[in-house]
Amino acid sequence: MAQLRTTKPYDFTPPKDLDGLIAMLHEALDGDEADVNHISAIMESYRSNDADWSKYVQFDKHKYTRHLVDRGNGKFNLILLCWAEGQGSCIHDHPDSHCFMKILDGQLHESKYEWPEKGKEMTLIGSRPLEKESVAYINDSLGLHRIENKSHTTPAISLHLYSPPFQMCRSFDQRSGKETWCKMTFTSQMGIKCSRLVSLPY
Repeated sequence: MAQLRTTKPYDFTPPKDLDGLIAMLHEALDGDEADVNHISAIMESYRSNDADWSKYVQFDKHKYTRHLVDRGNGKFNLILLCWAEGQGSCIHDHPDSHCFMKILDGQLHESKYEWPEKGKEMTLIGSRPLEKESVAYINDSLGLHRIENKSHTTPAISLHLYSPPFQMCRSFDQRSGKETWCKMTFTSQMGIKCSRLVSLPY
């Protein structure tokens, strides 16, 4: 998906529900190119309603969980993530993919880092809270990031779009920059809990 720029606002009717959002994303990502600003605007226009996504919600007290919502006809994955109190990701990349993240409930915190130099501590280049209904965007040309639920009393839920979808990504040690390859796995697919963590075949 190419990152294009625009100077005019997009004119479209916001989706009424999550199914409407998914249909709009399929249409916007049907071709070989799409405008990053357009996808962000579509994600922002959806108003979070737990009646739409409650069937995907499953927390784990030991780690955040990923739940596949839609496969996007091979053009993207739409994934709901559940973050219990105090949970967070490692610093990670998004290999050859565009990442959009909408906060559906609670609040998350994004820390952004420069790509590491071998053997050196990673450099923090930005840090910000992400409130409910906000949309964040990143790709590897913008750096790496870590997402955390810093609240000790309130869980958080986020909706992630990756285009194109990927099976593997790299996590990074903040102190040394050492990288480790990790599989993209899911706790549930289409609202059905998996018997074990699974990854998608492509």
